[in-house]
Amino acid sequence: MSLPTTYLFVPGNRPDRFDKALNSGADAIILDLEDAVDPASKDAAREAVGVWLGSGHATNGRVLIRINDDATPWYGGDCTLLDRFRSVGIVLPKAERADQIAALPKGAVVVPLIETARGLRAVDEIAAADGVQRLAFGTLDFAADLDLSGDERGLIQPAMMIAMASRCAEKAAPIAGVTPAIDDADALKRDLEFARAFGFTAKLCIHPRQVIAVQEALAPTPAELEWARRVLAAAEAGTGAVQLDGRMVDRPVLLKAHAILARANF
Repeated sequence: MSLPTTYLFVPGNRPDRFDKALNSGADAIILDLEDAVDPASKDAAREAVGVWLGSGHATNGRVLIRINDDATPWYGGDCTLLDRFRSVGIVLPKAERADQIAALPKGAVVVPLIETARGLRAVDEIAAADGVQRLAFGTLDFAADLDLSGDERGLIQPAMMIAMASRCAEKAAPIAGVTPAIDDADALKRDLEFARAFGFTAKLCIHPRQVIAVQEALAPTPAELEWARRVLAAAEAGTGAVQLDGRMVDRPVLLKAHAILARANF
C-alpha cells in the first residue's frame, strides 16, 4: 500500500467539513484538535471527531488525528479518544522524546511532528521509535521556536537531519510542512522544490486548493518514469556490467529508478 502524498488538515470543530475533506482528492486527512481549535472548543471538537469516526470513517486508512501535546490539559482526553479508534493514525505535535510515542495507544500509526529545537536534537531516537511511520517537519513552529528570520536557509540543516534520521531508521520519507499562503502558487512551488531537494515525498496542506498542485509537483515527471523503466529493463535484460545512455547501471542507479517508480505508486 502506497503512503499518502497529501495530508489535508481539517479543524476538529468543523464536522461539516469532514466529509468534504475526505472527498477533496487528498490522500489523507488530519482531523486537527490542536492549533485549529481554540481552547474553549477543545472538548466539543473531540466529541465531534468521535461521533464522525464512530459512524464508520475510522476504518478507511485515510484518517489521522492531530492531538494536543502532552503538556496540555486536553492530552488525556485526546488519548482516550485514540483508545476507541486504534485504526486511526496519530499526528503527535511537538515530538521531543521517544517516550512520548511509547505512551500512545499500541499498534497505532504515528507521525511525529518535529517542530522544536529539542525535537530536532532527539530526531534520531524519535524516528527509530516503534510505531513511527514517518516524520513530519513543522516548519512554522520550528522557525518560531528558534526565532528564525523566515529565510529558508535556516531550515536547510534541520530538513537534512530529518531526512537522514528517517533514512537511518528505515522509515518512509518525511512530510514537508504547510505553506500558509493559500493563494500564492509561487510560494507553494518554492516550498515544494525545497522539500524535494531533501527527499521529502509528501506535504501537509491547509486548504483543498493546494492538494492537486502538491500531488502534481511530487509525482515523477513522464521523463523520469520513462528513464526508470528503461533502467530496470536494461538491468533485467543484461548480464554482468550494464550500460544505459553511456552510464553504468549500478546499484545506486537501480535504487533511484525504484524510488521514482515507488513515488508514482507503481
